[in-house]
Amino acid sequence: MRRVKPAVSLVAVPGRRRATLDLAQKIEREGFTGIYCPSPGDGLALCHALALVTREIALGTSIAHIYTRHALEFAQGAAIVHELSGGRFRFGIGVSHGPAHERLGIRPRFVTELRSYDKQVGGLPPITLATLRQKMVALAGEIAQGAVWANAARSHMPASLAQLPAPARTDPAFFIGDMIPTCIDDDRNAAAAVMRKTLLSYAKLPNYQNYWIEAGYEDEMRAVREAIARRDEDGIAKALSDRWLRDVTLFGSASEVRDGVEAWRAAGVKTVILVPSSTRGGQLVAFDELIRAFA
Repeated sequence: MRRVKPAVSLVAVPGRRRATLDLAQKIEREGFTGIYCPSPGDGLALCHALALVTREIALGTSIAHIYTRHALEFAQGAAIVHELSGGRFRFGIGVSHGPAHERLGIRPRFVTELRSYDKQVGGLPPITLATLRQKMVALAGEIAQGAVWANAARSHMPASLAQLPAPARTDPAFFIGDMIPTCIDDDRNAAAAVMRKTLLSYAKLPNYQNYWIEAGYEDEMRAVREAIARRDEDGIAKALSDRWLRDVTLFGSASEVRDGVEAWRAAGVKTVILVPSSTRGGQLVAFDELIRAFA
């Protein structure tokens, strides 16, 4: 039985934007199930270009930061991509990071304002909310058409999804995705080192620390906070246990990564979004390795 390929995360790196579009076309030809663009490099602008150079693959922002533009400007841009893509686009939104962003009231107001422009801009795409902790999961189920995590813990996903209201939980059209850092290398230790380095900046963020505590990693996050207080970068990395790393990333051989994708689906994630890194080079090298792994 042929496995369904995952979706991928794609960034338009300055100086390689045209090559990024060529890569997107290759990703579509290879049968990957979606392209989701994070905020670095302007994910919404990249989705605009992707809508014109691809034909069938699903695409979306994952995520666009709502504080960077007025809701009307976002509505206009999202509506253009929605129309040009033929309805393939999902507008994923969130509030970036920091203690102030824990105030949830901003999201319902933003979504309400965004939707108020629906007729004015000619129709909006489905809206997906960036989520981490359980209150945000419940909110996504109430006011959006999907929820997307980044760096979630697979073991905690069933508990997170249990927070969705029943109509969202049972709706096949409700988007459930997670962006998973991924590194393919038969040398598991080398791949793990890349993943630990990739997650280091997230481990310093209070909202991610609080999420991973909720997910069962209180000892690790307490050690991270103590290392931060000491300004001990090596201590932060050492605090991130192997158990934690296996739960929030995929790394190792091609077969291990493929099996990991299926494990994430079994945990309830409908759209597995791989964010590839490589032990041997940058984004283009990582995508070559990913495409070969799922050929």
